Amino acid sequence: MVYLSIGGNLGDVPGAFQKALEGLKEAGFRVMAVSSAYRNPAMGCEPGAPDFWNWAVRGEWDGTPEELLSVTQAQEVALGRPKDHPHWHSRTLDIDIIACNGEKRDTPELTLPHPRWQERDFVKIPLSEVLDSKDIE
Repeated sequence: MVYLSIGGNLGDVPGAFQKALEGLKEAGFRVMAVSSAYRNPAMGCEPGAPDFWNWAVRGEWDGTPEELLSVTQAQEVALGRPKDHPHWHSRTLDIDIIACNGEKRDTPELTLPHPRWQERDFVKIPLSEVLDSKDIE
C-alpha cells in the first residue's frame, strides 16, 4: 500500500490536486482512497503565507519508490512548482511519499517511511481518514 500527502498554498490548490491525481493515475498509480481537505496555517514559510490545503491519498503502485518519486516530482513541476523550489516556502503543489509498499529507504533523495509524518497534523489528520491498517511503521 502507498500513502501520499499532497498539499499546497498558492493558486487553485484544489484544482492542482485534482490534476495531480489524474497525472498520477496516467502514470500507473491506482487511487484507492482520498481524504477530505484539511486547511491549516502555513508553518515555517515566509511571513504572510496563505493557508495550506492538504490531502492524504491511499493507493497502489507497482514500480519502485524511486520511480514513484520521479512521477510525483514531475507532477509538481507540471503544476507550477519550480524544480529548484526553496524548502519551507509557499508552493502550488507538494507531494510527499509517506510510505510505499513497506519499503525502507534512507538516501539523500528519499527516506521511507517519511521520517516526520507523525509530527505533522496536516499529514496525520487526513491520513487517519484513508489509513487501511498499521501499514506505516
